[in-house]
Amino acid sequence: MISKQTIDKIFSTIRVEEIVGEYVQLKRAGSNYKGLSPFHEEKSPSFVVSPSKQIWKDFSTGKGGTAISFLMEIENFTYPEALRHAAKKYGIEIEEDKREFSEEAKNAQSERDLLYKIHEVANDYFQNFLWEAEEGKSIGLAYFKERELKDDIIRKFQLGYSPEQKNAFTAYALEKGYAKEVLEKSGLSIFPENAPNGIDRFRERVIFPIHSFSGRVLGFGARILKNNVKTAKYLNSPETEIYHKSNVLYGLNQSKQAISRKNVCLLVEGYMDVISLHMSGIENVVASSGTSLTTEQIKLIKRLTENVTILFDGDNAGIKASFRSIDMLLTEGMNIRVLLFPEGDDPDSFARKHPQDYVEKFIENEAMDFIDFKAEILLKEAGNDPIKKAEAIRNIVKSVGFVQNALKREVYLKEVSNKFGLSEQSLFNELDIQKQITQNQTQHVQQQKENNKTPKLEVVPKPEMEVDSIQFNIFHQENKLIDTMLMFGDVVLHRKNEKEEKYEITVIEEILHHFEEEQYEFQIETNQKIINNIREGIEHDELRAGSFFITLMDADITSKVADALMHPNELSDWATRNIFPPNMGDHIADEVEHNILIHKYYYIHFIIKKTTAEFEDYRDTDQEKYFESIRKIMMLNEFSKQIIEKLGWSPVTKSPIKF
Repeated sequence: MISKQTIDKIFSTIRVEEIVGEYVQLKRAGSNYKGLSPFHEEKSPSFVVSPSKQIWKDFSTGKGGTAISFLMEIENFTYPEALRHAAKKYGIEIEEDKREFSEEAKNAQSERDLLYKIHEVANDYFQNFLWEAEEGKSIGLAYFKERELKDDIIRKFQLGYSPEQKNAFTAYALEKGYAKEVLEKSGLSIFPENAPNGIDRFRERVIFPIHSFSGRVLGFGARILKNNVKTAKYLNSPETEIYHKSNVLYGLNQSKQAISRKNVCLLVEGYMDVISLHMSGIENVVASSGTSLTTEQIKLIKRLTENVTILFDGDNAGIKASFRSIDMLLTEGMNIRVLLFPEGDDPDSFARKHPQDYVEKFIENEAMDFIDFKAEILLKEAGNDPIKKAEAIRNIVKSVGFVQNALKREVYLKEVSNKFGLSEQSLFNELDIQKQITQNQTQHVQQQKENNKTPKLEVVPKPEMEVDSIQFNIFHQENKLIDTMLMFGDVVLHRKNEKEEKYEITVIEEILHHFEEEQYEFQIETNQKIINNIREGIEHDELRAGSFFITLMDADITSKVADALMHPNELSDWATRNIFPPNMGDHIADEVEHNILIHKYYYIHFIIKKTTAEFEDYRDTDQEKYFESIRKIMMLNEFSKQIIEKLGWSPVTKSPIKF
């Protein structure tokens, strides 16, 4: 277990804007940063990061918290995993707590944890074998050197080699105590009936580890070097609980910062394309690794940029098949350019032939938008055939139809109009036809799905229960007071008692005194946990406000802190419009006083409601309790009137006239 001292060091060192910035393209907005939510599809940024408060808030989903909670949310890390990841990023040495734990706790590793661990073990094994074993150096390392890869690039991408011996890694892992079932589920080993000791899936191949966005090894790609063997040239890990090839882009972990910085992603096909471009100094590049581009992969890119340049081999037979990828990218709102390398070249060979400046300028100058690209490919094929030419134009217009933004669609259609000398109206008509065809196809597919479903009894939904306004009000005001304690807990208030004697009290102490005076029972469990922590702090002469709760291992509390410290008005940088709204807390003394009174008012009516429900039970069973309840309700109503007067509320509407 990670020691408390290490956890404190991690939280004091890490920067939320740096960690979140690896996953979300952030733009400065006053003292904060803004970006598109990584958890929810949206067009306008609702994701805010506050460097000063070291928290983030996603207003589209309601999620929020610290850098650690963000890693837990985005990467599905456990709390210790997120801490270890952050510690590794910032070079913090992990100190383990020396206390003994139960055997049950020691064995409470999930299958996912074991899969991650065995891939880490395998990755180290393959790298060590490449650099240290004679076979690894003479075959694997020699191959990479032949491809002109430098040592630093080989280490950067953690390339390795799996030996010729059929179960070398399997035997190594079993000896280390990993179960046969784990090795089998990971896909690293195969256990056929005729080989009970197992066989290494990737034996006698150079190894390309496939990393997650954060850098965890999820699986491997492997290339065989012998030409006379009847087997697949490239072999990938099978689908596992942690590896889904449609959700991964090769090189994204090594390239994400460059993609975000340059605001463009180069999309290639193979491992070596990515690696060679990196070696030439061009790092904003990822590969789909030979699979068809998926929506999930596009969304990974979109976290960092909306601009994609697709790089194709000059003689690639699958260029026309790439049209599907273009349409998918357009559907996801991406801006697309396409580059065809000279015949006989691919990104790998071209990058090795030319210096970085030349390659960068070539990509910048020769890449064309998707309209020119499709026109070049389709019209060359159509030749002088007018019917084929019309079909080519229809194909281009169909792609324009996938563009989600109406203004962009119109600009693209104007470009098609100018390029082919066609009227804009005819192109808009064609676009409407294409949309109708797509819509009909979608409806047909949905209808077929409906027809194939087993008929179900119709369920008539129950009417929603009427919202209890009294309960809602007490919840709202309870949250408001807790938020005030978190935001301004250590602020000192200057007060006077009934004798006009001056005294000082902190916001935390004044609100806590109110709760204790009323013997208030908290309605929200998270608020009760926060109050328990605050009381414990006071017992140790410590005021625990927002910054204290950020390091707690409680997702509900850290989310609550983010809610309290980050408000929707932080989505707008008002200063750029010369608008300067009042700062929160400018009138904190008055706000605390008023909010306590409002809470008293709502709490009184909350008690009145409970007492009213009870005293009817006493009418025929206990006359003394019955009349006692009536007296209590009358007294509470009198207190309510006094509070209304203090607040300056209208006695009719019970709404604030001034605040």
